Amino acid sequence: MSGRVGDLSPQQEEALAQFRKNVQDVLADMPNPDDYFLLRWLRARSFDLQKSEAMLRKHMVFRKEEDLANIMNWQPSEALQLYDTGGLSGYDREGCPVWLDATGCLDPKGLLLSSSKSAVMKKRIQILTFLLQECELQSEKLGAKIETFIIVFDLEYLGLKHFWKPAVEVYQEFFSTFENNFPETVKYLIVVKAPKLFPVAYNLVKPFISEETRKKILVLGANWKEDLQKLIHPDQLPAEYGGTLTDPDGNPKYLTKIKYGGVVPKRYYLQNQMKMQYEHTVSVNRGSSHQVETEILFPGCVFRWQFMLDGSDIGVGIYLKTKMGERQRAKEMIEVLPTQKYNSHLVPEDGTLTCTEPGVYVLRFDNTYSLVHSKKVSYTVEVLLPDKAFEEKIQKL
Repeated sequence: MSGRVGDLSPQQEEALAQFRKNVQDVLADMPNPDDYFLLRWLRARSFDLQKSEAMLRKHMVFRKEEDLANIMNWQPSEALQLYDTGGLSGYDREGCPVWLDATGCLDPKGLLLSSSKSAVMKKRIQILTFLLQECELQSEKLGAKIETFIIVFDLEYLGLKHFWKPAVEVYQEFFSTFENNFPETVKYLIVVKAPKLFPVAYNLVKPFISEETRKKILVLGANWKEDLQKLIHPDQLPAEYGGTLTDPDGNPKYLTKIKYGGVVPKRYYLQNQMKMQYEHTVSVNRGSSHQVETEILFPGCVFRWQFMLDGSDIGVGIYLKTKMGERQRAKEMIEVLPTQKYNSHLVPEDGTLTCTEPGVYVLRFDNTYSLVHSKKVSYTVEVLLPDKAFEEKIQKL
């Protein structure tokens, strides 16, 4: 194929020619630096030559660091191969690759404890590279340039475990890497079976997604199977998703091609904990408690906390205040999560709570039962807000 493109204004044609001239020194290291490839970087930065060049040169550093030229030869760990989610379902009605990802079935903590963060990221980068290779193969097969792919995110079973802070940081890094190194490659990001928690999950990654990519996010409602089929022919979708593909034994999930994750067995764990950073450290005196108040302004927020104990044990519970402006004892407040005793010395602990009503929530470290020892606790508390636009959309679906 020639690599020439149409539908460009004279100014854009001029920018494209100048861009190629500016980055000529790095193009020799690219597998197929045609005009389509160059336009991806120009479009990602609105044809700003200086920004586009800086973006591409940063990508070249990334390309060498991740060894993208050989990444398809890299073998993930057995845990990642078996328990990471996703697979190539087929192609949409225009020939673009369709990756189906049952993200809600992921065990994020299990994956990160059985593999390094860099390995989890590398697996995702490998998937993006694979999808671009599929675009090239489809271009040759169809005789028309295929530049983009579709990712379908199945968010059934998305839960509070997915809001574990190290896992969220991986999601954020993935979208940042995606935007900076695979620009203008996505046709649609399709969300099916979105739960009520989706607006909170989206709000956590939204800052790492470009405005243009946000416009390509489609959240499908109750008739999602029919809507999917408008874009993707049934013979390119598993029966589980309204298509006709099944395994040889008739399984509608099409496990032959699609991985559905699941809980990672602890025999795969390489470590039992991950190092955490904490914002506060307090000493809870013997016979006393320490209360951390956090105001929740509206329902649907997620209250998240992490702590580590430097001492023998301590009780931890969540309460809702009944009077504002004064400290209350535990028995005077509404118990939201009963106090549980933790005795894991120097082991990070964490928790999340979906707040169904506004008010002041109290994370209470209870050492009232100890008559001898004070306890040192390091902790962080956060409120994860929903994206209001998507929250309204989910309510209507």
